[in-house]
Amino acid sequence: MHSSDLSKKIVITGVTRGLGRALVSKFIDLGHSVYGCGRNESIISNLNKQFGPPHLFCAVDVVDFYKVSKWTELILNDFGLPDILINNAAIINTDAPLWEISAEEYSGIIDVNIKGVANVMRAFLPTLVKNRVGKIINFSSGAGKVAYPNISIYCATKFAVEGMTQAVAQELPSGMIAVPLSPGIINTDMLRSHYGERADEYQSPDVWVEKAAQFILDIGIKDNGKSLIIS
Repeated sequence: MHSSDLSKKIVITGVTRGLGRALVSKFIDLGHSVYGCGRNESIISNLNKQFGPPHLFCAVDVVDFYKVSKWTELILNDFGLPDILINNAAIINTDAPLWEISAEEYSGIIDVNIKGVANVMRAFLPTLVKNRVGKIINFSSGAGKVAYPNISIYCATKFAVEGMTQAVAQELPSGMIAVPLSPGIINTDMLRSHYGERADEYQSPDVWVEKAAQFILDIGIKDNGKSLIIS
């Protein structure tokens, strides 16, 4: 057993589908406690019915800092300090050149992918920093390292996550960890929106999570500030 396999309290955003949903099941199977959020209230309700206490899932839009703050207070007051905070919630733009993407659409993507990550960190970090504990994993992307056509706004947000996380890593006190993590290319709804049928050539979230969950658990002090990738 890895030392990191001791039971952890894990917070995950964007748990209603894709990678977030796969991580929920895997971490619970491994014996960890999971506290997640997502925007789809019916799926959140089903997650609570499926898993029950000590796990908890809440309908929260990470774009709304007030709601994120209330959710954070609930977790800290009822369950204590999380060991791991995973910012997974993200959306991608419609496949199109920049000039064909509406102002409303690109504002929404920036709100979720950048402001959402910042909101969750800003809500949790004051308490985590005070106690000098916690590992922050912000999901980036290959599109946060290399630019791809027709997803320019998504690329911009993931480049931002890389830079923001690396800066936060330098701001944290000794003993804490923040890393931008590219999960690799996974056959999710977001990938299908960009790749179409070619997405079927890549692994499903259920296959990916078999490696990804342990990879996340094993991230340590030596990795603070490093741009990591699950290959």
